[in-house]
Amino acid sequence: MLALKPSCEHCARALPPESPEARICSFECTFCRSCVEEVLSNVCPNCGGGFVPRPIRPREDRVGGNSVRRFPPSADSVHRPLDLERQAALVAVLGEIPPEAR
Repeated sequence: MLALKPSCEHCARALPPESPEARICSFECTFCRSCVEEVLSNVCPNCGGGFVPRPIRPREDRVGGNSVRRFPPSADSVHRPLDLERQAALVAVLGEIPPEAR
């Protein structure tokens, strides 16, 4: 089950569970859309993978008890601002490789 982390790991922008701005990699590293596009160049600084929009968990139980009320988002924020030089070097190596081929 996705943790639905509450904020961007780089800029600490709030990303509530219903936010269409949240992006995740396959390891659930969580960043806002702006950081993914403008700072990370779609290269995860933690694993080198790409990002996709984070799914939005339903607010209300409509099927089998599956809702944000029953499965609440994580309260644990991860805030680790990027080393921009390190990220630029990573993007230089991986940026031209499509995420599915990394």
